[in-house]
Amino acid sequence: MPSNTDFEISRRGVLATGAATLAAGTMVPEAAQAAIPGPTTDLAPTMMPVTLEVNGQSRQLTLDTRTTLLDALREHLQLTGTKKGCDHGQCGACTVIADGRRINACLTLAVMHQGGKVTTIEGLGTPDTLHPMQAAFVKHDGYQCGYCTPGQICSAVGVLAEIKAGVPSHVTADLSAPVEASNAEMRERMSGNICRCGAYSNILEAMAEAKGELA
Repeated sequence: MPSNTDFEISRRGVLATGAATLAAGTMVPEAAQAAIPGPTTDLAPTMMPVTLEVNGQSRQLTLDTRTTLLDALREHLQLTGTKKGCDHGQCGACTVIADGRRINACLTLAVMHQGGKVTTIEGLGTPDTLHPMQAAFVKHDGYQCGYCTPGQICSAVGVLAEIKAGVPSHVTADLSAPVEASNAEMRERMSGNICRCGAYSNILEAMAEAKGELA
């Protein structure tokens, strides 16, 4: 029977042999190493001219092609009403209306909207002449802290436009009948807009009042 000392030596030898084998197996040949590209040294952005019609006004910009529509609006046009919330398209704070459709501005590149029309919260109404949805939000206290409000209002306007156009949703019961602006329809379509104050019932009341003028 081998002694404890013999066992320890054998064990250490096995471990050493295994480590050496692993290292040999992961070594990259010189030819393969030469083919691996080094760190990128040219970090100059690719710039492109972009023309957008924002809130009815033509705006010319020269942007890095990686610039999102949200950053173009906030950082280049100083339209800071549109908010950057999660920056992952999950909260809806950056919702704007692009070519008649509500979209998350953080998930689309500005260059993709070349020649397009974009409406932000600043373009819906003015303090003296509120958009019907803005007036309804004020009346029903649908804004609370106000951070998500621009996205909520733009999304609400887009929702009623979808319903008016007959676009169905997941909860539309009859696809052959006109779509109604029911509470279920409005709740389903607004589910991508998060209100951390929990003013959802107030927002729904505002939409219910405004739908008479918009839907």
